[in-house]
Amino acid sequence: MFTGIVEEVGRVRRGEGGELVVECSTILEGSGLGDSIAVNGVDLTVRAMDSDSMTFDVMPETFRRSNLGSVQAGEYVNLERSVTGATRMSGHVVRGVVETTCTLDSLTPEGDAVIARFRTTPEYLKYIVMKGPVCVDGVSLTVMARDEESFSVSLVQYTQEHTNIMRRKPGDQINLETDIFARYVEQLLEARAATT
Repeated sequence: MFTGIVEEVGRVRRGEGGELVVECSTILEGSGLGDSIAVNGVDLTVRAMDSDSMTFDVMPETFRRSNLGSVQAGEYVNLERSVTGATRMSGHVVRGVVETTCTLDSLTPEGDAVIARFRTTPEYLKYIVMKGPVCVDGVSLTVMARDEESFSVSLVQYTQEHTNIMRRKPGDQINLETDIFARYVEQLLEARAATT
């Protein structure tokens, strides 16, 4: 489990053949083999590590559902270690289970903030609730607008400076994890309707 509060932006050294190697420093501290690390919001297991990088195995299903399948050497990825009993829950409950990718539509300045707009399909948009949480590329954000095709979030200066979102361009594929609680409510209501 994660919070969606990015601890470090790492740089991809290599991503091929089911293996992803990421240059990093901050998340090395206190981490060990077998630990879970969110890489652009995808929960991956540390297979190897050295003084300046971590190596992860990536399953074909993960490549299909996330943007990790197209990541190139030199690209930047958001990194977060999994929560512990002492972790502050500053973001929201993030599982590290990326459901799909969405498309970055625009980045629009608004004062010191930047409004990021993303497009996704109705299948996933129905789980995105106004003023509710959403996780894009592993970043916990609050939905500020939503229509039939897209949703928007506001990026404060800290998020602009400490995540990879501002390095993205319109048209880029961004990992999306919707609110798990919305999914639970839907499943409970469907089960209730089936029994009445």
